[in-house]
Amino acid sequence: MLDMNKNISFEKIKSLSEEFIMPTYRQSLCLEKGKGIYLYSTDGRVFLDFTSGIAVTNLGHCHPEIIDTICNQSNELMHASNLFYNKLQPQLAEQLVECTGLENAKCFFCNSGAEANEGMIKLARLWGSSTNRYEIITMKQSFHGRTLATLTATGQDKVKKGFGPLPEGFVYADYNKLDSVESLINSSTVAVMVESIQGEGGVIPADKIFLRKLRDLCDCNNILFLCDEVQAGIGRTGKWFGFQHADILPDVISSAKGLGNGFPIGALIAKAELANVFQPGNHATTFGGNPLSSAVSLKVIEIIKNNNLLNNAELIGLHLKSKLTKELSKYEWIDNIRGLGLMLGIVLNVEAIYLQKKLEENGLLAIATAGNILRMLPPMIISIEEANKSIDLIIKSCNDINDEMINLKKL
Repeated sequence: MLDMNKNISFEKIKSLSEEFIMPTYRQSLCLEKGKGIYLYSTDGRVFLDFTSGIAVTNLGHCHPEIIDTICNQSNELMHASNLFYNKLQPQLAEQLVECTGLENAKCFFCNSGAEANEGMIKLARLWGSSTNRYEIITMKQSFHGRTLATLTATGQDKVKKGFGPLPEGFVYADYNKLDSVESLINSSTVAVMVESIQGEGGVIPADKIFLRKLRDLCDCNNILFLCDEVQAGIGRTGKWFGFQHADILPDVISSAKGLGNGFPIGALIAKAELANVFQPGNHATTFGGNPLSSAVSLKVIEIIKNNNLLNNAELIGLHLKSKLTKELSKYEWIDNIRGLGLMLGIVLNVEAIYLQKKLEENGLLAIATAGNILRMLPPMIISIEEANKSIDLIIKSCNDINDEMINLKKL
């Protein structure tokens, strides 16, 4: 019998991974424990976690209320399929609809952000099928998932290479440029799909005026406004969803990541007029919204509400952005800090991987993305003291890189 607690060396873990795991990621550390905003590696190192599992563990690691919820629900019922009602799924849907602000909306639950976006694409196409409309406008530099449809929807050629022929029906506009979107609308257009903040694309917030005018443009042309909130949603930006910063309401919203704080779950939420487009046989899922995932997500929403974590995300995010903007302005190779709430990016004019590696050496984990962006996604439970500690580590890492650059110039 396999002993999962057995001591195993990093070299053995790496060897087993190379032998049995497909090489879809470039990995460095081996992490074995987490607590709050900290992660612990197998070699005894401790890290401030500014990745949150890529915007997933918004409540930090091993949150005691989440652990209790998983244990208690596991003793009751984990899964029985959507052939039957379960008492938790509709309660979760009610809470999620309330968070969106969409009156009389309905939810479909699945297992991931890619599945939520896939469902959103299918919903839009089914809605438009009676008028032979199917084409969806998405944004350049967007990221919507790794299925064939969602990677085609993604506005980055690098993720599509080698996977052709790709599904038809997607065209790409310039993000934050309304005239670019408008120029692509034709008789086949059924929807526009947009992220309120492009995460993988470089932590680029949508301009509020752009989103408002995009909403009007969709209304004028009777096309759907689809909002991908997989990464920005569930409180990360200081509001439940990123689009709420622009005071608009999309027609359909996708969510995942932070919705389960590490337990897999995704959702799409459709306004009243679209809530019954899917009928039995149109779309389905085996695991989505099962009792265990629904219980966890209900607890996530409850914890965020009870602990005023939306406000914490906003205030700590402003503090990080303000302090880092001031402290990092002296470095010629750093341009600015951008983002909303606890979804922030340090914009460099060099490759961000160097800063990512230096931060890891100094005890902080963050993510290089889009070449020159260092993406920071700390948990929403972060305190002001922990934020200040992270600022110190970032400054130290930048100083280290700066010193190395100076020394290289002397050679």
